[in-house]
Amino acid sequence: MIKKLVISVVILVGLMSASLYGAKSWVKGLLPDKSHFETLKQTQTQDLTYVTQDVPSYRGKILAVVTSVDRMGDDKQTGYEHTELARAYWVFVANGFEVDIASPKGGKPPVVIDGEDMGRFDYAFLNDADIQSKVNNSMPLSEINPDDYEAVYFVGGKGTMFDFPDNPDIQHITKSLYQGGKVVSAVCHGPAALVNVLLDNGESLIANKQISGFTNEEELFLIPDAKQIFPFLLEDKLREQGAQFNPGMVYLEQVVQDGKLITGQNPWSVWKMAEMVVAELGYEPKVRKLTPEEYSVALLMTYKLQGFDAAIAMVEEQPEVFQRILILMHGIMALMKWDIVEGIDLFSIASRIRDLTA
Repeated sequence: MIKKLVISVVILVGLMSASLYGAKSWVKGLLPDKSHFETLKQTQTQDLTYVTQDVPSYRGKILAVVTSVDRMGDDKQTGYEHTELARAYWVFVANGFEVDIASPKGGKPPVVIDGEDMGRFDYAFLNDADIQSKVNNSMPLSEINPDDYEAVYFVGGKGTMFDFPDNPDIQHITKSLYQGGKVVSAVCHGPAALVNVLLDNGESLIANKQISGFTNEEELFLIPDAKQIFPFLLEDKLREQGAQFNPGMVYLEQVVQDGKLITGQNPWSVWKMAEMVVAELGYEPKVRKLTPEEYSVALLMTYKLQGFDAAIAMVEEQPEVFQRILILMHGIMALMKWDIVEGIDLFSIASRIRDLTA
């Protein structure tokens, strides 16, 4: 996503300043250098002490469900979001759960990997041969016995909008787990799995439930013709079926829990959502050091709620913990919406982080 946004802001700033080359160089100068990404790419499972140390004894199994759809619209590639599977997987495993991966068709599911969003945990997941074998041989949903699992997690990705809503296996698994007092969770586009689930009493599972998911605002900003591409907008469909939809800040963390139903708004909500699943299953989530992206999410929320000075104070206190890319992305989005003040503020914050960590 950052590449698309950078191109857009370069054009925007270029038109404003009549200095396209200078704008491009300035924006690129705020990004980490290539060596940063090359180091991340080498991360292995054994490098993740959160995963390898102090793992509790076996607590049961969690089912992660991904899409089988690989194309949408004008033959554009789609699939499940890699980070949304990887991060939840690590949380579940680190807290003593075994994770099975399933998809409507089974076999190797299509994946979307955005390099700029990838962190250590995401690359370690990609570099683990055993995990990738499990992913590439995902179980067909038709072979899943819901009684084998403590929870189900519906991974996001735009492909879910096409093969989750009317899938009878998804409906059976979801209803069985929910009515059995187990946990049902989903993130981003993953709640598309919930829209047509009817309980034994004939009511929609999500009727009158507090719920989150990818918002109309987030969808339409990235895909202006989303209404023509998807069978529905997720927020609209959830509301239509009686859900009490709870949107958070755009492209920032938002997780909502209503009993055994736990949903997150977007990829930046995965860590918290997964830990809430662990907690709802009756266990104190293992202590985990926040990722640079999570620190940046907190910084952006501080900026939006408390203003520029409060955000700068956070930066001055521990500049090394933040990920500049996410802050830049939000600055670029602000400029694209012609919110010049916010855009300049966020670029200034990113610049300050760079200067303090140079």
